[in-house]
Amino acid sequence: MERKVIVRADDLGYSDAVNVGIARTVHNGLINNVGVMVNMPTTMSGLAMIKDTGVCLGLHTVISAGQPLTNPKLIPSITNPDGTFRHSSDYRTATHDFVNLNEVVLEIEAQYQKFVALVGRQPDYFEGHAVVSDNFVKGLEIVGERHHLNLLRFAAGPDSPSVPFKGKVLHVFMESMGENYNPYETLKRAALAQYNDGYAMMVCYLDDYLLQHSSLTVPRTQEVAMLTDPQMQEWLEQQRIKLIKYSEV
Repeated sequence: MERKVIVRADDLGYSDAVNVGIARTVHNGLINNVGVMVNMPTTMSGLAMIKDTGVCLGLHTVISAGQPLTNPKLIPSITNPDGTFRHSSDYRTATHDFVNLNEVVLEIEAQYQKFVALVGRQPDYFEGHAVVSDNFVKGLEIVGERHHLNLLRFAAGPDSPSVPFKGKVLHVFMESMGENYNPYETLKRAALAQYNDGYAMMVCYLDDYLLQHSSLTVPRTQEVAMLTDPQMQEWLEQQRIKLIKYSEV
């Protein structure tokens, strides 16, 4: 019996190196689902690198990196005095949810509208980047319902949680922050599991911007190597694993 697995690359637009890594995995590897950050300086160049490839494009909504698309004065709960977004560490260490729901809805809506302007259509899936906040999730739900979007709830960690998507359940394998992470083994576990799987993965190369702004560095280069490894493609074919898009769920 053929198994179906979703393999996803996040953060297109994060930096030039991220774009190069994702482009490699799209053109020469296993990636056919890409999450786009629409608020970053290299978003347009990243989209140009994968133009006309037919990949499934999602809106990877950001409130913890780069500049907002909304006037920072209108969204003070999620921005710094210099107008940039608050860092992801602020959310991780907070003792309460400081995200103002009305403010975050403004920014999520702005990013949705920017995605449509850049891509020319709605995103194939819609979710958030690297922030655990109840009000952020509520904001995604509000904007998702407003535009009838396919919301994919954020999930990560060693417990491989299940998440609902388009009336079905996806089992998520996202282990890049774990100790002794091996992307080959993670993908194989996802592929051989006894159910259809959503498999989330972030891929990129390293550059100075990434080293200064991200806590994930070396694992991402390992993911690029695995996703462009012909032996991994051969293994998937031998195991009768079909890589599908979110639009095919």
